[in-house]
Amino acid sequence: MSFPHLLRSWRQKRRLSQLGLALESGVSQRHVSFLESGRAHPSRAMLLQLADTLDVPLRDRNEWLLAAGFAPMFQARPLDDPQMTQVMTAVRMMLSNHEPFPAIAIDRAWNIRLSNAPFDRLVAMLCADLWARVGGDGRNLMRLFFHRDGIRPWVVNWRAIAPLLWHRARREATASGGQEMQAVLDALATQQDVAALTTPDDTALVPVLPLTMEKDGLRLSLFTVIATFGTAQDVTADELRIETLFPADDATERLLRQAAADPLTPGA
Repeated sequence: MSFPHLLRSWRQKRRLSQLGLALESGVSQRHVSFLESGRAHPSRAMLLQLADTLDVPLRDRNEWLLAAGFAPMFQARPLDDPQMTQVMTAVRMMLSNHEPFPAIAIDRAWNIRLSNAPFDRLVAMLCADLWARVGGDGRNLMRLFFHRDGIRPWVVNWRAIAPLLWHRARREATASGGQEMQAVLDALATQQDVAALTTPDDTALVPVLPLTMEKDGLRLSLFTVIATFGTAQDVTADELRIETLFPADDATERLLRQAAADPLTPGA
């Protein structure tokens, strides 16, 4: 894909006119127009300045650089790379310190890269072979929710939570250029009740919408807090997100604490 096309596409994703981008980036509107038409070629510094203004993810900034004839700038190190040690130490610390409540680290396609023991217990409580049932090459949070054999039967407030999750994933795929996420959504779309995803239950009076699940008389209600790295300079770190689940009521807190103290108790 050419640089002019990439620049125009990301500007439109951010709902900016050429004048709006010019004002926010400190670049003249005429030059923005020339860059989008191919009449001008960006310097490396200009390219990065525009990418920063448009909040382009690091993976896509590499694509911009390649399209403009420059070498990629940002590495995508594997999680076990020695240079990722401190990052992964921080992630594991966050997951561990959040126990006895569930927590996971996911990438931009919602693949679960790391999870703590309470999250694994929660999934096993719902169904021992749940990951095998929903398939896929790894553990994907969207497949867990939206696959026909996923957790939908146990989600009490499905008509409220499902539209929010689905549209959040769609927004992220669009906003971040997430082709991997879009592929997951496309694969799951045929299994969805369109009406259930477009007409959510009215939850305006709830300060934070919880995920409420019930199985075999046990009921859990959880809400999510999300954390990201604020100064990531690596593609993997830039795309990593920590999702910590908190109990939304006292009964859920007691159940999760009991499960951690005695994993063999019913429902743990």
